[in-house]
Amino acid sequence: MKSDIEIAQEAVMQPIKEVAAAYGIGEDDLELYGKYKAKLTDELWEQVKDRPNGKLVLVTAINPTPAGEGKTTTTVGLGEAFGKMGKKAIIALREPSLGPCFGVKGGAAGGGYAQVVPMEDLNLHFTGDFHAITSANNLLAALLDNHIQQGNALGIDPRQIQWKRCVDMNDRVLRNIVVGLGAKGDGMVREDHFVITVASEIMAILCLADNMEDLKNRLGKIIVAYNFAGEPVTAEQLHAVGSMAALLKEALKPNLIQTLEHTGALVHGGPFANIAHGCNSVRATKTALKLADVVVTEAGFGADLGAEKFLDIKCRKAGLKPDAVVLVATVRALKYNGGVPKDQLSAENLEALEKGIVNLEKHIENLQKFGVPVVVTLNSFISDTEAEYAYIKKFCEDRGCEFALSEVWAKGGEGGIALAEKVMETLENKPTQYHVLYPDEMSLKDKIDTIAREIYGADGASFAPAAAKALKRIEDMGFGNLPVCMAKTQYSLSDDQTKLGRPSGFTINVRDAYVSAGAGFVVALTGSIMTMPGLPKKPAADSIDVDGNGKITGLF
Repeated sequence: MKSDIEIAQEAVMQPIKEVAAAYGIGEDDLELYGKYKAKLTDELWEQVKDRPNGKLVLVTAINPTPAGEGKTTTTVGLGEAFGKMGKKAIIALREPSLGPCFGVKGGAAGGGYAQVVPMEDLNLHFTGDFHAITSANNLLAALLDNHIQQGNALGIDPRQIQWKRCVDMNDRVLRNIVVGLGAKGDGMVREDHFVITVASEIMAILCLADNMEDLKNRLGKIIVAYNFAGEPVTAEQLHAVGSMAALLKEALKPNLIQTLEHTGALVHGGPFANIAHGCNSVRATKTALKLADVVVTEAGFGADLGAEKFLDIKCRKAGLKPDAVVLVATVRALKYNGGVPKDQLSAENLEALEKGIVNLEKHIENLQKFGVPVVVTLNSFISDTEAEYAYIKKFCEDRGCEFALSEVWAKGGEGGIALAEKVMETLENKPTQYHVLYPDEMSLKDKIDTIAREIYGADGASFAPAAAKALKRIEDMGFGNLPVCMAKTQYSLSDDQTKLGRPSGFTINVRDAYVSAGAGFVVALTGSIMTMPGLPKKPAADSIDVDGNGKITGLF
């Protein structure tokens, strides 16, 4: 069986100009990065902005397991399937981070015959967006420390610095560091921290900004520190906005690539929904809606994280109205949730399936709370049985969901037609009643408590003294009307990654909170979740190599 990278490397790609032409995009509206990648110009948006929107379909999943679910694979395959059916479709994806590429995941371009290409480029430097974000972030950090060094006219309290440095790599030793060691001219000695680039507020700002004016406005609002009087100090006060915006000028433009079957893919920003908002850019999604009849997009990790943030943050802020949600699971993952060890998932086990399907049930219920019709799909494996399929199908239909098998990994678009037909049926017959989960005017504690109860199934949320103090301070500063971005483990509905299935009788423990004033949300840190992940004992990097001809192996 061929690996994902072998399938991708054997693909015959169309020049990106030809892919663009299928959507009415001329060469003048492309900024080419070689033959197979391009950015879309600002001028293109001006040309298409008054067109009617296509239908917006979100792909999400159950909580991820070692057995695999295949959310991006489904997104890609569904887009390809619509193409096979003669529908004008485009997909809108998140960009992969180098952290998991070299850490646990080894890549993030879909899988099998449902991939976006060029796969190696996408998983590595791509068009440099993340490097631009890293540079803008660290420029702000440098300007902040330099301001303190050069007389500290703003009276910044070095004990109350909020802004962290970042790098797009899993590097646990950078979580907590000391900077400024050495001579007087080497800066003030203080504790500092790193986050992974994709958890940076700059990433969220880039993803949520409508245009350059909006981007600069958001950058200016970033709270970098507090002064000795306890008042916030912003990036605008540090005169950092113009230079940061200059670094982000090209990164703000969405990237266009293609699937193995030449469906267009707008890939831009936003990977992690366990520690950040986890959605691709508003610009990519809005542009896609003007270019195609159906847009298939995705959000990070399970529906308790990515889908909730897509529906409560991105759609709320951008005025988007999703028309349907596809919820992805596998028989194997459901059995894993039912207590079956990883090495025994191939055997039919309806008892374990019955125990584990409660995870799927909760995600269905959660999505229905937003008023959006749900289609459940199973990524099929050769070990799955008809009895298992029949059980899950009835389970979903009993809960008002359409159901379809997906075979996109093995068959590409052809294997997604059954799913695409169910999605079209849903789009045509079940109008969306989309609404947010909580109102803007609700208190921050109540917003967190609402998400904990309604989405996670908790008895409520508890707040450590640091979190309670931070939330009060945020409200006192006038940010109480912002939505909440929960930082929580992706592996469980709870904040304890060992609790599989549908846990109950637990409390979500909020240990701290901070405001991302530029992005426009408040981040609540739960459990032991880290905004700078670490590498596993055997990182994916161990297996990645390149030969004398420049051929890369080991990405998957």
